[in-house]
Formats: sequence, C-alpha cells, structure tokens
Amino acid sequence: CVERYRIRASIGEKWELEMECEIRLAQGADATDISRVIIASLRKTNAEDYSQDIIERVEKSFSPTAVSELIGKRKVYVALVNRDIVGTASLDGRVVRTVFVAPGNQRQGIGRKLMEAVEKAARDEKIDVLSVPSTITAEAFYAGLGFTSMGNRYHGDERTIVMERKLV
Repeated sequence: CVERYRIRASIGEKWELEMECEIRLAQGADATDISRVIIASLRKTNAEDYSQDIIERVEKSFSPTAVSELIGKRKVYVALVNRDIVGTASLDGRVVRTVFVAPGNQRQGIGRKLMEAVEKAARDEKIDVLSVPSTITAEAFYAGLGFTSMGNRYHGDERTIVMERKLV
C-alpha cells in the first residue's frame, strides 16, 4: 500500500516548495532510518517540554533493534520525501503510537498524512475509537485532528495525555 501526496511548505515569506510525500508500510530495512527520525525529533522538538533525563530514557526505546521489533508487532507506517524517511506512525490495536516527523519536515502536513493512513487501517479493522498517549508537545496536533483529552498518566516524572477520537 503506497499513497503519494503533494505537500506545499512555506519557506519564509517569499516562496513555497511543493514536494511529493509517499506513505507506506514500514519494512524491516527501515528500522535504522525510523530510529534516526524519532531520536532527532525527541532531541529537538520534545526537548522543549521534557527534561534531558526523560528524553534520554525514551530514546532507549527507539534504537534500530527496538524499532525493528516494533515493525514486527504493529502496523508501522513511514513517510518518505525524495526517498528519505522523514516520519513514522503506528497502530497497535486501537492505540496510535510513535508518531514522529523529522524536525526539518514538521508543519508540512506529513504528520496529518501519516495519521490518515493509521485511521484508514483502524477503520479497515473495524475499530471505532482510537486512543493516543500524547506527549505534551503533540497535544495540540492531536486536538487539531479531533482527539479529546481523557486525562493524564504519569510514568515517573513523564507526563502523557491520554486522548481519544471516535471514528465515524
């Protein structure tokens, strides 16, 4: 399953860049690139809301070996621009997990396209409610997609916002 999209990104105030974004299921060979995207996003984007200790702890869950194992357990999707993996998202039962876009590719619609692929897979599996354990950083992103907060969970000092959305 490969879906291609044209995405427009504003660069400064003067011009727009149009690029093709491909969304497909991840393959085992993608694990290193997926790990790279996740860790870069954690260090740059999530570091604004979480301590260095939390970031380092979470990073350990996304080594290439760990990502390879996740690919075998979940439906993992990747977003590619110019054949480079720039984003990932996965579906684990009725739970959306591991949604990350490389820092240089954020705010270009790639995360939204990944979520569309995840939601389509959920509908195909007759799932009627999606749940996502959101970071503080991604809460507004998920709210913009129609997810609502159901409360907070803490894993030590790491705060996660549990959000849900009904699929109609």
